[in-house]
Amino acid sequence: MKVLYFAHLKEIMNINEEQISLNEAYSVLKFKQYLFEKHPELKDEAFQIAVNEEFVQDTNVVSDQDVVALIPPVSGG
Repeated sequence: MKVLYFAHLKEIMNINEEQISLNEAYSVLKFKQYLFEKHPELKDEAFQIAVNEEFVQDTNVVSDQDVVALIPPVSGG
């Protein structure tokens, strides 16, 4: 799967995107736990997950064919 990082998350990660291979489909919650183990620097960050350009809940499923985006809250004025 392609994982995209936006806003300050890409600065923390020092990358815009990465490829991740999963052996099976994961719930979004399990995928977040996987990310926190792989990238501990994300653990305290707030973000929403979009799969194939649609925001999802923790119970939704992600698989290797998906494009997953990590999108932090946006503020502006």
